[in-house]
Amino acid sequence: MKRETNMLEISLCMIVRDEEETLGRCLESVKEAVDEIVIVDTGSRDGTKEIARAYTEKVYDFPWRDDFSAARNFAFSRAEKGWCMWLDADDVLKAGMTGEFLRMKRELPETTDVVMLPYQMGFDGEGRPSLVYDRERIVRNAPDFRFQGRVHEAIVPKGEVVRVEIPIEHRKVKEGDGLRNLRIYQKMEEQGEEFSPRDLYYYGRELTAHGNFEKGKETLTAFLARKDGWPENKIDASRQLALCFYGLGREEEALSAIFQSFCYGLPRGESCCLAGRHFLDRGRFWEAAYWYERALQAEMKRESGAFVNEECYGYLPAISLCVCYDRLGDWERAEEYNRIAGTYRPDSAHYLQNLQYFSRRRQQENRGHSEEAHI
Repeated sequence: MKRETNMLEISLCMIVRDEEETLGRCLESVKEAVDEIVIVDTGSRDGTKEIARAYTEKVYDFPWRDDFSAARNFAFSRAEKGWCMWLDADDVLKAGMTGEFLRMKRELPETTDVVMLPYQMGFDGEGRPSLVYDRERIVRNAPDFRFQGRVHEAIVPKGEVVRVEIPIEHRKVKEGDGLRNLRIYQKMEEQGEEFSPRDLYYYGRELTAHGNFEKGKETLTAFLARKDGWPENKIDASRQLALCFYGLGREEEALSAIFQSFCYGLPRGESCCLAGRHFLDRGRFWEAAYWYERALQAEMKRESGAFVNEECYGYLPAISLCVCYDRLGDWERAEEYNRIAGTYRPDSAHYLQNLQYFSRRRQQENRGHSEEAHI
């Protein structure tokens, strides 16, 4: 595209492999917003490279060696514009945001080093993301701004960092190799490679996700013992550690791990909801209600770069409080929390069922019938 006066010029740099189903969709979403496209293929056996060549002449091969940073940094090395942007093939620039993106390029000063954009994923039937967090999406094209880490690679934000509300959506259409990241970490361990704090954290998450709770517990505990771990990762690692303890049947230690997250920052909605669920599952409704109320009051910290489950700050604690107070016999308060839940998700089946339930309850108060609210 032709450069406009005072507009930042951005090279889109991607690494791809067997992405013929999604690459065209990705590039269509962003082609009018960027000034150059660089595609690095790590071993496709389908039509990925042919699709890439329809959008750019800058298509390169890079032998895969179990190192995402190496591949992404090679792509950056082929960029000729002043700033680099990265996407995965199953990412898209949110529909209708091209104009906002171009305005951002015009308005950002040339002193900008890093642009953080929201990353959205896990969409429900109404298009709402279940997970949102900020990523260093655009960085100055300079040696100081390169990826680190074989897996879950990242660029350390520094210099002049700005945050802009232009979402990137992660829209998967097929399941990838779910064990790939775990295998890379295991290979690193077998070869005696030194783990950074970030490596330990993500290795622990991978182990937990794949049900290796004993090893996950050991890895997450080692990460939490490090003095140089990022506090946001420690908050989440405490919750992951709790899941390991639940998987091992060690419930008191699970609850202690949840509370350990409060050592690293103010209570987050995710941790409060997990504590609430602990007590709700054990029929301790007053304690459950206490923690769900804390979740509703918690401050969402998306700007920190942390993983944020937005439901834990609205719908989930509200609908859970409806259930807690229903079980406690405080139906007026239960109905009010169901109403609050409906302000977040008016299409929720549980909210709609509860509307009917409370209506029936008022009609049946004198008939001896008994039902329960839904979650």
